[in-house]
Amino acid sequence: MTTATLSASTSRPISAPAWFWPVAVLVVAYGVVPFVHGTYLFEAILTPFLALSLAALGLNLLTGYTGQLSLGSAAFMAVGAFAAYNFNLRIHGLPLVVSIFLAGVSSAVVGIVFGLPSLRLRGFYLAVSTLAAQFFVQWTLNKFGWFSNNNPSGVIDAPSLTVLGISFDKPVGRYLFALTIVVVLTALTRRLLKTQTGHNFIAVRDHELAAKVIGVSVLRTKLLAFALSSFIIGVAGALWAFAYLRTVEPAGFNLDRSFQILFMIIIGGLASIRGAFFGAALIVVFPLILSRLGGFFFGGVFDSGVLDMSQRIVLGALIIFFLIVEPNGLVALGDRLRKRLQSSQPSKTTV
Repeated sequence: MTTATLSASTSRPISAPAWFWPVAVLVVAYGVVPFVHGTYLFEAILTPFLALSLAALGLNLLTGYTGQLSLGSAAFMAVGAFAAYNFNLRIHGLPLVVSIFLAGVSSAVVGIVFGLPSLRLRGFYLAVSTLAAQFFVQWTLNKFGWFSNNNPSGVIDAPSLTVLGISFDKPVGRYLFALTIVVVLTALTRRLLKTQTGHNFIAVRDHELAAKVIGVSVLRTKLLAFALSSFIIGVAGALWAFAYLRTVEPAGFNLDRSFQILFMIIIGGLASIRGAFFGAALIVVFPLILSRLGGFFFGGVFDSGVLDMSQRIVLGALIIFFLIVEPNGLVALGDRLRKRLQSSQPSKTTV
């Protein structure tokens, strides 16, 4: 007579593999969203979201992973936008994608120059030194008309988005163009952070002296972080001008834009790729929701100026709320919610 032995494995909730959600998001982004009717979704939400997400990713690489605070993100975006425009204008036959790549390289060079003070400055003082990039770049673009092709207004139309003879000038096309660039750079950034270079970034952030003791070149690591971060932000600037604004102008890259990108990584979560996208989603979508609600309830009582200021106050209060309730950002909040949902699922047992 045989005896059946009942054995149960350690109870654990059923969860999807790590690759499931990124693949699911890409399937929806490429296979479902482009077939949604209406241009408002693409022009007012998705395209600016993608450009700002990429800028936040670049800043998170510098601030979140390497610990170097920067307030000049909009300046590097401006360098990328104007460089892409001039490469496309002055080098006949240069493919648009190559122009954007060279714009990222130009922004990286400028980022290295303004990253040199990081070798001696830290924290608030470094932030102030990078803030100088904001004023210097805007002054240069306004002072020298060559950058805007001597246009009296300084506002120039962005070139046509054409790749391999295929036009991406329609709203859905601009969305797909921006999406593809964001996906490629995000994947490369994720891969970089898993290499020794990414480990060096984190080592410098956590303790410079200890990093130097174990053989990490602090000088090289900081400048590389500034270069890579500025490259990504420069490409984001080209997307912001070419795919979203459809114009190239210094006013599109003011100081408010720099703070906006900084708020994205603080709200979304420092040292997190997902945090850049979560923060950008909140910053882009939430003001639109507030604008609709404010116009619906108070449109006949207050003018547009009061409603706009009210939106800023509510958004600022929300930022403070998140910093108090969850200092690690929306990513930590989402992970906490996911764990609670998994713990409420039936446990997996084997017989």
